[in-house]
Amino acid sequence: MTALNPVIQFLIQSQQLDTEPLLSVELSKLEDQDANALRQNLNAAFLMLLVDPLRPEFSQAKTYLDNLTRSPKWGNWAKFYINAAQLIAAELEKCSQADPELKANFQRVETALAKTPIDRNEISESVWAALFPEGVGIRGHEEASISQLREKRTVTISQLNPDPIQDPAKQILFTSNVLLTTPLGSADLSVFDQDFQTQLSETAQEPQLYWYDHPIPIGVSAESNEILYGLKNFNQAVEVERQRHPGETAKVNCVLSVSVTHKRLQTLGKSYLKQVLAANDPLNQLNIFAFTEADTDALIQQVLLPILEKCAPTENAADLLSVFGVDGRYGRHYSFLKAIAALWNILIDPEIKATFKIDLDQVFPQPELIEQTGASAFEHFLTPLWGATGQDADGNPIELGMIAGALVNQRDIHKGVFTPDVTFPNGGLASDEYIFFSKLPQALSTEAEMMTRYQPGTPLDGSQTCLQRIHVTGGTNGVLVDSLRRFQPFTPSFIARAEDQAYILSTLGQSDRLGYAHASGLIMRHDKEGFAQEAIAMAKVGKQIGDYLRILMFSAYAKALPQSFNEIKHVADPFTGCFISRLPITVALLRFALKVSTLFSQGKAEEATEFMHTGIPQLEEGLDFTQGQSNSALQQVYDREKQGWTLFYRSLAEVEKALQAGEPWAISVQTAAKQIVSDCLVN
Repeated sequence: MTALNPVIQFLIQSQQLDTEPLLSVELSKLEDQDANALRQNLNAAFLMLLVDPLRPEFSQAKTYLDNLTRSPKWGNWAKFYINAAQLIAAELEKCSQADPELKANFQRVETALAKTPIDRNEISESVWAALFPEGVGIRGHEEASISQLREKRTVTISQLNPDPIQDPAKQILFTSNVLLTTPLGSADLSVFDQDFQTQLSETAQEPQLYWYDHPIPIGVSAESNEILYGLKNFNQAVEVERQRHPGETAKVNCVLSVSVTHKRLQTLGKSYLKQVLAANDPLNQLNIFAFTEADTDALIQQVLLPILEKCAPTENAADLLSVFGVDGRYGRHYSFLKAIAALWNILIDPEIKATFKIDLDQVFPQPELIEQTGASAFEHFLTPLWGATGQDADGNPIELGMIAGALVNQRDIHKGVFTPDVTFPNGGLASDEYIFFSKLPQALSTEAEMMTRYQPGTPLDGSQTCLQRIHVTGGTNGVLVDSLRRFQPFTPSFIARAEDQAYILSTLGQSDRLGYAHASGLIMRHDKEGFAQEAIAMAKVGKQIGDYLRILMFSAYAKALPQSFNEIKHVADPFTGCFISRLPITVALLRFALKVSTLFSQGKAEEATEFMHTGIPQLEEGLDFTQGQSNSALQQVYDREKQGWTLFYRSLAEVEKALQAGEPWAISVQTAAKQIVSDCLVN
């Protein structure tokens, strides 16, 4: 643990964090302390456990926490912190033995901290070398770093897609996710009937099951409703496409997954959606299909299981296929919104060749796209790069069966659509940012990947060479059905943050791997700050805790995959890969404790308390889930879900063959699927 001692001491002193735990060792006196002071001291004692055991603060903190373990009220938190310190010590010991360079990096930190006057840039770079190597060498060398990353992402094309998308309105199944939560205190619920209001009231008494970045509170005003905002703007974008291509008259199909924060909302979600859509202007360019967990279960019971019973009986098929659904953490609905396109192609409409996901707080800025890129949103989908094959910068084969665009913030679009939505950070670092500073590689990959423009005669001309994308956003990306069926990518259901980044990991190490084609100019405007401020504020703490869990989950997930950890890191670095840490426990728990300590020091006791109440149980659960060498709970879930998705795509292949042969049972299954989909139409 002494490796962290100089880092902890520096952060405590430089950030003026109040970490002096109470020295009382009598439990009765501890219980009499002010609750905020006690919470602050709990967290401070944990930080003191990370210093040199020979220092007096160490033994004082240990005694303090040991005594609190006997407290009925605070005992669980004290045990969490004691266990956290032990896990960090074990992780540092194990990694230092396996990697001599890590020990050398910590020694460089000590050397940098011993200098006078101190050089904060040198300190941050040396600490990052040990804990956050993905950030090293970027600051002060931004342009060189951008060039290097573009070279790493360059694909030499051997064949463009000979049969690219030609009619996006007919050939692409557009999808999005609706995340619902309980009403805000200020909500006017009088528009709903009494039974609906009663059920909402009862829902609010339930424990929250899932946390999302900015869920939509039922009863929010129409002006602040992300569902209406996104669909209305998508409808207008399609109207522009109609004006440019008058012969295309078919409505565009849009599938929504309806995910909820509380269990009872599962039965209220679709009813709410219908009421909201009916009460507002019609979306006459769209067919909107909303799938709740009940609908995905109906597809399993009435479609997928009958196929397997007929063609490939599997003992635990129902359990394995339960991976196909919409309720739960982000990973579950994200995988559904991709996989549904394959089912749609085989059982509903064979013209569907691809799916493309948008987020409802994003819109296609058609006037700016047409003026500044020379193409409308749908015209960008016609690129033969989507589906091209080639070799990556390491000479490995890659199929660009996926496509990814970029974002521009609403407040920045007046500067042009090619304005990055994440820019290089300036100024000093907060205490937790010395441990982990993802904004830095995020800004790098935003500039290097998302902002790339293809130009003839340059190393990236868009015909003989192009860029593959690793860093993608939750919306503005798609996949061809053919690639989807062959590569079968998915995001595991335990991924609660950055499900978009996790999706590619499941195929990274395959010899002929799947990749994203960068679509230069396919840019959506990100408007969430313009209309969802209250919902964003509500989710602030949950989102930050999710960021810590992301480190635990991504790091353990990378080890669970059949590919080597180093292979995955090589491809995924710097941004996606920075969450795949060699010291995930140390980094995640240090970030958490330093953030809590900073909030207390800033006088934000209420926010610090919410951090602890929300974070400690989730971090405990995340640590339990990811621990274990070869058979962790995470490993077991991944293996099971991989089997489930293999079974899902196998069932589709079987029914496809049977339909081609005109077998009556297959036609019956198809009829059932069409009925379920028809019942999901909400406008």
